[in-house]
Amino acid sequence: MSHMTEPCASAFWITGPCQSNIRRETLRQPDLGQVVVRTRYSAISRGTEALIYRGQVPPSEYQRMRAPFQAGEFPGPVKYGYINVGEVERGPDALLGQTVFCLYPHQTRFMVPVEAVSTLPQNVPAGRAVLAANLETALNGLWDLSPSIGDRISVVGAGAVGCLVAWLAGRVPGCRVELIDTNPGRAEIAARLGVGFASPDRAQADADAVVHCSGSASGLTTALGLAGFEATVLEMSWYGTQSVSLPLGEAFHASRLCLRASQVGSVAAKQRARWSHGRRMRLALELLSDPVLDCLITHESPFDTLPAVFAQLADNPGDSICHRIIYP
Repeated sequence: MSHMTEPCASAFWITGPCQSNIRRETLRQPDLGQVVVRTRYSAISRGTEALIYRGQVPPSEYQRMRAPFQAGEFPGPVKYGYINVGEVERGPDALLGQTVFCLYPHQTRFMVPVEAVSTLPQNVPAGRAVLAANLETALNGLWDLSPSIGDRISVVGAGAVGCLVAWLAGRVPGCRVELIDTNPGRAEIAARLGVGFASPDRAQADADAVVHCSGSASGLTTALGLAGFEATVLEMSWYGTQSVSLPLGEAFHASRLCLRASQVGSVAAKQRARWSHGRRMRLALELLSDPVLDCLITHESPFDTLPAVFAQLADNPGDSICHRIIYP
C-alpha cells in the first residue's frame, strides 16, 4: 500500500428537482483491500439520471433505485451515477496504475473496495469503456429476450442501450435487426453497427421479437404494433413516476403477445445460477474491444460543466447517444 497525504476530490450532486452543484470532498487513507481511483472519464446515463435530476423517482423505488456507491437519499441531495473509468492511484501494487471501470458517480477521485473495480482489457481504450454499463444492460436484455437464430428483431429507440441491443442482436447468426427511431440521423449509426434502420411509420411489422428502449409511451405503442403472433415485447425503459397508457384493446390479445420487463439490477433468470454481476461485467468489457462502438460516443463535456450539462439535457436532450465527461 502506498502512503500519502489525504487527497481532495470534487463530486457532482443533484440537490433538488432540476438543481445541482459540485462539492469538495476529502478522501481518507485507503485501508487494506481498498483503492483510490483518479477518474479519467464518466458518462451520463441519460434516461435514469434525467429522471433523478427532475425529481421523478417514485418513493416506492427509493431503495431499489440506489446506485452501488450513491451518497445521499432521493429525492435529494444525492450523488448518483454508475459510469466511471479511471486510474488506480493507491492500493495493492498489482493494481497501481491500472485503468479500471467502476459503478461510481461523477467524481474526480474516489475510494472503493478492490472488488468494486474491473480492470480494462488491454484492447479496450479508457474512452470507450464508458459504454460498459450500458452494454451490460443490453447484454442482460438479450439474455432475457433469448433470440433464436434467424429471428427478425425490432429495436425501438436508438439511444445508447437501444443501439447496443441492436448491435448485439445483429451478431446472432441469421438475425435481421431493424433499429427504429424518430430521428433520421440515427440511420447512419445503424449502418455503422451493421443493422437496418426505419422510422416508426416505415418499420417492418410481424417481428419475431421486439425490444423497446425509447423511454416513451408512443415508442412502446410502436413496439406492440410491430410484434408478430405470440412474439415477446421486451420493455427496457423505465418511466419513474410517469404513467403509461397502452392500446391493449387492439391486437394485443388476439396476437397473444408477451410484454416482459428487463432490468439490469438482477442477472437474467436463465443465467443467474452461474453468472455473477462481476462475470457479466467482465464479458461486457471484453465485448467493448470492437472500435465500431466509438460511434455511440456523440458528445463530450468537461467535468466542471456538469451542472449546466444536466440543465440542458433536462430541458432539451438533443441528439446525444452517449455523453462522455472528461476530467482534468
